[in-house]
Amino acid sequence: MTLRLHDTRAQQLRDFVPLDPENVTMYVCGPTVQSGPHIGHVRAALSFDLLRRWLEYRFGRVTFVRNVTDIDDKVLANATATEPWWALAYRIEQEFTAAYAGIGILPPTYEPRATASIPQMQELIGTLIERGHAYPAPDGSGDVYFDVRSWNEYGALTHQSVDAMEAAEDADPRGKRNPQDFALWKGAKTDEPADATWSSPWGAGRPGWHIECSAMAKRYLGGEFDIHGGGLDLRFPHHENELAQSTAAGDGFAQYWVHNGLVTVNGQKMSKSLGNFTLAADVLSLRDPLVVRYALAAAHYRSSLDLTESSWDEADAALGRIGTFIARVRRTVPGAPQEQGFGVVPEAFAAAMDDDLGVPQALAVVHETVRRGNSAIDAGDQEQAWAAFVEVDAMVRLLGFGELMSSGGDLAEHRTLDALVQTMIGQRAHARADKDWATADRIRDAIAAAGIVLEDTADGTHWSIDG
Repeated sequence: MTLRLHDTRAQQLRDFVPLDPENVTMYVCGPTVQSGPHIGHVRAALSFDLLRRWLEYRFGRVTFVRNVTDIDDKVLANATATEPWWALAYRIEQEFTAAYAGIGILPPTYEPRATASIPQMQELIGTLIERGHAYPAPDGSGDVYFDVRSWNEYGALTHQSVDAMEAAEDADPRGKRNPQDFALWKGAKTDEPADATWSSPWGAGRPGWHIECSAMAKRYLGGEFDIHGGGLDLRFPHHENELAQSTAAGDGFAQYWVHNGLVTVNGQKMSKSLGNFTLAADVLSLRDPLVVRYALAAAHYRSSLDLTESSWDEADAALGRIGTFIARVRRTVPGAPQEQGFGVVPEAFAAAMDDDLGVPQALAVVHETVRRGNSAIDAGDQEQAWAAFVEVDAMVRLLGFGELMSSGGDLAEHRTLDALVQTMIGQRAHARADKDWATADRIRDAIAAAGIVLEDTADGTHWSIDG
């Protein structure tokens, strides 16, 4: 079956035919690093991590670029006297990196920062001016704008007419020819840091948001590449403006536009501006990273995802079923290796993934294979149990749950052990509160004898397995 992806511009599923079958190219809009990541950011990154993994399975090589917007109005607004904008941007970038890595999202092939591509942005702006699609503001501000009415295809991504669009709010409108014109270059302002400006032919200033991605995509992938990805909230104006300025400059730009659905809270988009977000660090501090990955992956990438406590419980239970099967095979099938290695996935799984990255349907295949494998174990059919194990191994590794295989499927056992140890920790704390030191020491010694180390901290007692 041919891989099909929903293309936002075409508004339909399209067969995916890469420009170079030996190197699929993909650019995904990364974070604007003004504050820490919420769980919606992680869901977006995971959507394209899953797509990247499937493209690598199907085609072999994927050049995957995800940018970091480290200069922006919001970054400057959140800087302080004790933490300059560039320091804030770097610290927050690390928070995003940690959140992504926390649930097994692969690092991109390239992760450029906007501030490292200023010359390329200026070159692109110069080309647009020469072609008659951009103009310096006549007010001497140093601003440069894209002239939306000079480009007949403006609105092609979201299928809007210019007259129906609201005015662009990314710069002072006084120097614009049309309210919808958007900023390519923003002239320096007296209330902004001097080190947040760069010299240019139009005066000192900094780039507009939209030009950053166009320039970085071209620098790392060329003027034409396969897939441009991002959240649904980026379709307009960000991606619409990227498409317009890049094609107006003569580049083919993205052949497919892929957008992930948003995480919602009571039907509203999760966002920092609405104050209804859940920080990724808070979620990961309370739950197993594999559970978080499963819960975020379980809904189709284009659908909205309304996370509740039951979302985590269902993911936990689903992973427990898979882990229990893995552990059963390794106990009951002689010679079952601890590391199987990557194999071929079942046809039904591949068909689901080829159908616009149907992860929910693919997970259903995983669980059906687990049920078949458990039935084989119950019947004493080691051959069929092993065959199911090999298929489960390939599928969970491809979906990014390789840790489940590497751990021997002991996720359920770990939770059981944690419950027992936490009970003993509670008993020890109670004994210490009663100043029953002998009982407290006896419990600690029993825990230590089992190879478990306790660490008493200000926020409670934590345990780990020694060695």
